[in-house]
Amino acid sequence: MQTVLVAADPQPPSGRREELLELAYAYVLRHGMAGMSLRPLAEAVGSSPRVLLYLFGSKDGLVRALLDRSRAEELALLAEVRAHGGGAVETVERLWAWLAAPQRRDLLRLWVEGYARSLVEPDGPWAGFAAQGVQDWIALLGDVLGPDGDPTAVLATLRGALLDVLATGDVERTTAAVRRGLR
Repeated sequence: MQTVLVAADPQPPSGRREELLELAYAYVLRHGMAGMSLRPLAEAVGSSPRVLLYLFGSKDGLVRALLDRSRAEELALLAEVRAHGGGAVETVERLWAWLAAPQRRDLLRLWVEGYARSLVEPDGPWAGFAAQGVQDWIALLGDVLGPDGDPTAVLATLRGALLDVLATGDVERTTAAVRRGLR
């Protein structure tokens, strides 16, 4: 029987932890987190399962750290949009352009995976991922659209179009649909 070292609490932030988190994040962007195994991940990031468990406390701790990392990217976008300002339609079109950009496909597939898993595994490391994302986007869209806007309708349009783009790659058609939805 193999003994696995698991720290009671993850270690405080360290340079090595942050470095491995970034490498693991790049790995899951390419491969997803479904069925993620520590051994291949550790090998890919130049570490060992034991070190990952020590630094993140558990596999669930690593998953939470990876979800937090992806959420940080989403929050950076929302902060940038808030700082840039502009009219409602212009802002939503800028959000859509960011979401629809080909270089975001891996991130958005990871987001969809985290969103779906948080719905079917509400007590696991995915807990709250979908709900918090909705709250963040509704808050931003509410600010952008003002009191007469419907942030839920705009968010539903963006998310539906995003799922369509991920499934089909048809940015032109989905962009036209988003624009029609904004009118």
